[in-house]
Formats: sequence, C-alpha cells, structure tokens
Amino acid sequence: MTSEQRWDAVVVGSGPNGLAAGITLARAGRSVVVLEANPTIGGGARSAALTLPGFVHDLCSAVHPLGASSPAFARWPLKEHGLEWIQPPVAVAHPLDDGSAALVRQNLDATAGQLGADGEAYRRLVGPVARDWPLIATDLLGPFRPGRIARHPFRFARFGWHALQPATALARRFATPQARALLGGVAAHSFLRFDRAVSGGFALVLLGAAHSAGWPFARGGSQAITDALAAYLRSLGGEIRSGCKVTRMEDLPSHRSVLFDVTPRQLLAIAGDRLRGSYAAQLRRFRYGPGVFKLDLALSEPIPWANPEVGEAGTVHLGGSFEEVAAAARSVARGRVSERPFVLLAQPSRFDPGRAPDARHTAWAYCHVPNGSGADMTEPILAQVERFAPGFRKLIIGRSAMDAAAVEFHNANHVGGDINGGLASLTQLLTRPAIRPDPYTTPDPTIFICSASTPPGGGVHGLCGYHAARSVLRRALR
Repeated sequence: MTSEQRWDAVVVGSGPNGLAAGITLARAGRSVVVLEANPTIGGGARSAALTLPGFVHDLCSAVHPLGASSPAFARWPLKEHGLEWIQPPVAVAHPLDDGSAALVRQNLDATAGQLGADGEAYRRLVGPVARDWPLIATDLLGPFRPGRIARHPFRFARFGWHALQPATALARRFATPQARALLGGVAAHSFLRFDRAVSGGFALVLLGAAHSAGWPFARGGSQAITDALAAYLRSLGGEIRSGCKVTRMEDLPSHRSVLFDVTPRQLLAIAGDRLRGSYAAQLRRFRYGPGVFKLDLALSEPIPWANPEVGEAGTVHLGGSFEEVAAAARSVARGRVSERPFVLLAQPSRFDPGRAPDARHTAWAYCHVPNGSGADMTEPILAQVERFAPGFRKLIIGRSAMDAAAVEFHNANHVGGDINGGLASLTQLLTRPAIRPDPYTTPDPTIFICSASTPPGGGVHGLCGYHAARSVLRRALR
C-alpha cells in the first residue's frame, strides 16, 4: 500500500475501539485513516441477514450494557449520526424451572422488590454500584489511575472489596433461588469459574450498568453503532478504507503513529520485529479465554416463554439454578463442553420490529465453549430454550450457526472464539496486554495497541480506543 500523504495516525481495525481511536485523534485536529481488512467495517459490531432475507442479525455483540453509558460515546453526537438506543422494559430475565423468574428492571427498587426475602440484600450489594455508576464508568473503565481513585477512596474501596470476590462468595448473601440464579447468570459474562476472583465483580458491574443505563439494543442492529461512529469520524475529516489487510508494517501508509485494534497474537505477527525483549515475551504469554458457539434464528412468532414476563426482557439468561450455571462454567474452564450449557439469548425484534419482516422475529443466542472448540452446540442451546419456552422449536424457520472457528473467521480479534479479547482473570485484568505504566504503549514509541486486549477489556464501548488515542496525543503527537 502506498500513499503520498503522511498521516498523523493510522488505525488498523475498524471495530468500535478502532473507530473511537480515530474519532479522538480527529477531534484533536490530527489526520487519521482507519484500515479494515474485511469488506465491511465494524469488527464485533456488525449486522447482516444471516438466516433469511429481511431478517437482521448481529454478527457478534447484540446487547450493549456498557455502550449507553460509555464516557467516550457520551462525548460525541452519535444520535445526530443515526444511533438510537432501545431500552426493553426488563434488562435481563433469568427463568427457573418452577415458572418463576428473576427480572432486572432499570429501577433498583422494582428489581429488589420482586426478589422477596433477598430484596434488601440485593439493595445493599448492588445499590452502591448503581449510585456510583457515573464515577465507576469514568474512573475505573480504563487504565488504572491511582490519583483518580484517591479522590474517592471510600467509594472505590467499597466497590473494590466486593468486585474482587468470586461469584460463589457473593452468592452466599442470598437465600432465594431467584436471587442466586440472577447473580450467577450475570457473573457468567466473565467466562470464569465462579470460584475465581473477580467473577463476582463482573456481575456487579453489569448490574450497576443495568440500573444506571440499562442493557439496550441499537435500533436496526449493532451495525448502527458502527455506522454512527464512522459517519462522525468522516465528518471530522477522518478516512476509512475497507478491504485493506495489514500483515506487516510495510503495508501501512506513511505515518507518525499507528494504533492497532488487534490482539497480542496479531500484533506480534505484524510488528514482532519492532517489539522484542520482555514486552514481546509478555505478549506471547497472553492468555485467551473460552470461546462461544453462536446461533441466530428466524422465528415465525415470538418465543413462547412459560413465564410471560420473560418476554419483556431484551436479554434472557438460560441455565437454571446458580449451581447449574456454575457447573457449566466449571466444565468449560476444564476444557469440556457442557451438556446443559449456560445460554445467553437476546430477542431484539420484540422491541425493534424492523429486524424481521411480516411480524416475524429474530433470536440471537450463544453458549460458552473451550477456546477453539469445534463442538456443535445447536441442540444443547435449543434444548435450553425449549426447557423454558415449550413449543419454541416449532417456530424456527431459519437458522445460522457459528462454532468458535467461524466466530474467529468473522472477526480475527475473536481468537478461538474468545469475544472478550483475552481471559479476564484478576492477573490479566491488571496487566493486559503487558505490564507497563501505560498499557496502550509498546517499546516502539510510534506503535500503540487499542483493542479489547487493553483496559477496560471487552464490550462495545470504544473506551480502549479512546484511552489509547489520548496516550498517542500525549506521547507521539504532542
């Protein structure tokens, strides 16, 4: 690739983090070009007709707990560029075999009220996180900054004490099956065993987000997030080029700095000769987490939940009791698929009718599998849905399945099907992708990394790119 222009910054990868990096630099008056290997931009935030014509499915992420409250997205006029959030009445539902269900509504008191004997315990545990959410989102969803935390030591100490605990410890606060199952389903987003540190912290962060900003969909599909970011970047003078695969540094146009929205494995493959010594060794030791098996369905009717209230939820957690969800997580951590997997299901067309034609519907679901697993989990996923929605199978008129390899094929950053950019263990959360004062820098002063393998990690929020770009402005483009 050649270009006469010398760019202030080249961004490799057009996922939300890459686009956020480009926007941050363009807003500072720097010249930016974003390069994308695929024909379409967006990385983990893309939509397509995967099953039947007219049915819109999200290729990767569908629900965005951290998107609506992202401090980066909040700074930018994305609504003016077409982004509209849809908030279902219930953020997440977790049905049980007895017909009951735990329902998380944006109102904390309404959520606690339906947890019966555990209502007050839920308020004490989640209430402070919800109240402090603006502070947490601003100061904790990013690189570790002791100075920021020092401004609110007691509030952060309270959050940190609970967030470091495993889900098994937090579950002891609850007595009812509903509250315990609810905690387990949200903790499962960590992809960790429930006896591992910070698995409970994931539950607290996501529940805090639910009560602060909800768990919304983007109207029209996750592609709408990408399209809004891209439109805003172009309005600032940034350029985006698709179909531009970068396999070595020589593929890049002339530049003063480059930001890679890739994982450590790809960064080493592209720029390894410029990243030697202990840093390269740390990247080689970087650990990827479990993968996912994903299923998209076209339906003739809405899912017939045994408990009708589950139909009000944008996201449904299927896995039964806390103990069952914990067992599924334990199996995957040990390198085995679970016969009764934890299933995360979204039903966007219930709230965004444009996703399907003729009053029909879509469903988006995945379960966790060992990294790189080729197991076909279609039947176990369908069985878990049928368990809580008898007659569901009869409504399926189209399906699309992706094993871990197919998930990686659609987005190279999802190594082995890992959609979180790396294992979210306590150690790796604090050191991703390597131990450095500024995690977005590398030994080469012109090379930066801005993917979900950097803080704060996975999710469609753009914060990895935003913080990395600010690092570039401080260090390479002063």
